[in-house]
Amino acid sequence: MVVRVFFAGRRGGRFGFRFRTCPSARCALRLGEGPRALGFSISEEKLNHGIGNCEQAFLHNWRGHSDRLSFTNGFGNDRVTRAIIDSLILPKVLDQILTHGANFKIGEIKIGERRADQSFARIEVSAETSEALDELMLRLRQHGAEVIERANVQLASAPADGVFPSDFYVTTNQQTFVRFGGKEIEVRPAMLNSAIALDRKKESARAVKFFDVTKGDEIVVGHQGIRVVPVQRSTTRTDIFQFINTIVDADEPKSAIIRELGEELRRAHTAKGKIAIVAGPAIVRTGADHHLVRLIEGDYVNRLFAGNSFAAYDVERALFGTSLGMNPDLAFARGGHENHLRAINTIREAGGISAAVRQKLLTRGVMHACVRHDVDIVLTGAIRDEGPIPGVTTDVIEAQKVMRQKLADVTHVMLLATVQHSLAVASMLAPTVKTVCVDIDPTAVERAVEHQPLQAIGLVTDVEPFLQELADYLTESRIRE
Repeated sequence: MVVRVFFAGRRGGRFGFRFRTCPSARCALRLGEGPRALGFSISEEKLNHGIGNCEQAFLHNWRGHSDRLSFTNGFGNDRVTRAIIDSLILPKVLDQILTHGANFKIGEIKIGERRADQSFARIEVSAETSEALDELMLRLRQHGAEVIERANVQLASAPADGVFPSDFYVTTNQQTFVRFGGKEIEVRPAMLNSAIALDRKKESARAVKFFDVTKGDEIVVGHQGIRVVPVQRSTTRTDIFQFINTIVDADEPKSAIIRELGEELRRAHTAKGKIAIVAGPAIVRTGADHHLVRLIEGDYVNRLFAGNSFAAYDVERALFGTSLGMNPDLAFARGGHENHLRAINTIREAGGISAAVRQKLLTRGVMHACVRHDVDIVLTGAIRDEGPIPGVTTDVIEAQKVMRQKLADVTHVMLLATVQHSLAVASMLAPTVKTVCVDIDPTAVERAVEHQPLQAIGLVTDVEPFLQELADYLTESRIRE
């Protein structure tokens, strides 16, 4: 199916969009969603002299066939504002309408004339049933669309502890407002995959997980009275985080991006931003740990998120020169897997990582550097963990709470060589957090980056050369200063 939309210009020209939903479409509007394609054409009165009007010229240029859409019962009027062009909100909205089998008519559109100007569109949406329209309205709101007719949110009581009403609203990690009593209330914190609990007396709204809700709590249901404000691209300057879903494949050059990332970390450090590292065991096993130590010593790390295994590998490397019995410098290392257990035992006997540093049992490594430079260490456990090391949070619910608290004021995150931990952290980040994911697995990078569509960069590469080049650049730039 082909859908055409034309926007008239002030001086006779027209701007045409053409959407294809047939299997032969060669490109997708968003990564992982195809096959769909978006084409556009700009024409003026003086062009296409041999063709009578702009629509005919458009069809002639594309050599395509178009099916006309009919409008059926059930209408909703949506207004899309803010940076609908720069942030690709308009194509996303139209794409959602088409993929849900609905129809649209653009009643009004205004494109900003300058970079800092906001754009505006009013779209009339139709669907075959009211249920389909409600579902579509929910998706469009998540992109920042506002229903023209504003109403208060609908509420329902939680039927039991840890149970939401059946039609509860599911949040995104975007800034969200609910309308109650004629006033808009911001939902805090902005949290992905949660419900919204409203407190009438305090006139406050909070995002809640299952374990946060108690019987009788008033929960927002449906989508009425909800406004979502998507993150916008910066209009003041361009940096490496301004490209949507930037993923650098293994066969593409990365040095320029790593240098730009180094400059971004320097700016964050100067502005007193909070930089977090999510570290996987591969950092230690590939010998990249001493490069991470250089970043910590340069005050480019404020928080370290890792699992028990990362801490155990790092301690084992510091005490015995191995990680899980392997030495990156030797083909055969003495001690084997025993070293791993003996390292954990040493830390347990000392009373924890900080105690081991104070007692001078632990004199090098990432954990040692974190203690010496006052970096917050957030360690969580897994079923297969040995030990665990003292200080590791083994309760899953408690670990989520601790991680959310420690991520609340973070401005930059680097997800390094750990799939599950990276996905867990990415799902807890605010949409304004600038995120870098580094992993040798392309799928892991794509899954992590999709959580931050306007603030994320993914690099498909081994973590060791990445950390080395980043640490070298930051060290050299500091020397030059």
